[in-house]
Amino acid sequence: MSDRRRSWRRALVVWAALVVVAGGLTIWLRDSEEPSGPYVWERASPTPSLPEGWETACSRSTPDDKGRTLCFFRSR
Repeated sequence: MSDRRRSWRRALVVWAALVVVAGGLTIWLRDSEEPSGPYVWERASPTPSLPEGWETACSRSTPDDKGRTLCFFRSR
């Protein structure tokens, strides 16, 4: 076997070992982390209510074939 093939094989083995070690380290660090409380989506505030007058602002929108309308409005 040539030296070139041997060096490629060694490089491949070293690369594979690094991948395995890095994966194990990642799993170990992720599992060792203490839960810091609720997830972000659990702390979300309730859906904001629509502003006054939204019915008249959206009355000019044309419904699609399923009866849905899309209305954009901006509040300050």
